[in-house]
This record gives sequence, structure tokens and C-alpha cells, in this order.
Amino acid sequence: EVKLADLMDKMNSEYSVDATKYETKDDMYKYYNINADDIKQFAAEVGKSDTDSKNTEVVLVEATDSDAASRVETALTNRYNSIFQQNASYSAEELDMVKNCKVTKDGNFVTMIIGEKASDMLTMFNDSIK
Repeated sequence: EVKLADLMDKMNSEYSVDATKYETKDDMYKYYNINADDIKQFAAEVGKSDTDSKNTEVVLVEATDSDAASRVETALTNRYNSIFQQNASYSAEELDMVKNCKVTKDGNFVTMIIGEKASDMLTMFNDSIK
């Protein structure tokens, strides 16, 4: 069984994500509107606004069941769309990076990985949950 916190640490060491960790299920509700009851485990980090990784946002969630996974996917898709809209107004360069990122769902695992190395991080994630 994969521990998402350990996987996030591995992503940090390999891709140097300089980000702020969300520690609690309350944070997940506050920032993503994901109910604590829907979360079995999670790891989430958001880039610090004054660094190069400011548009990095990595959210890994294992939902409690398939219904919960669908709700988590909806919540993360709403967040992704918000980031997309934000960058559409400000920065074509950042928008291109965001366009190459996505929300994924595989069983009860749901991710939103936004950042320069998103596809590499997603591959690492997918390899870890197999």
C-alpha cells in the first residue's frame, strides 16, 4: 500500500518542489472543498507565491470509496479550472504549462498535479499505485 506522504517526499527530493504543505483534512476542505469523510489519506503542497514554483500545486488523494473519489475529482477539477482561468488572464507562458497538466482518477486515487514537471510526477504517482 502506497503512503501518499512518502510519495510526496520522494517527488520533493526528485523534482525540488518548493511548496507549502497542507497538513490537515480541514485544509483540504478550506482550499479544495473536499470533505474529510471522503479522504482516506492525502498529501498536498502548493507553491510559495514568491518562488519560481509559485504555480506548482500537487494534490494526491486516496478517497474512501468510488463515490468519494468522484466527489474529490469534481472538487479538484473545479480548482484546476480556477487556476486555468487565473492564468488565462495573466500569463500565456504559465497558461501553457497549466494546459499540459490535468486532474486524474484511477480507482480511489485522485490527483491534480500542476507544475513544470507534472508529467514526470504523474508517472511517478501512477507507478507507485500499481
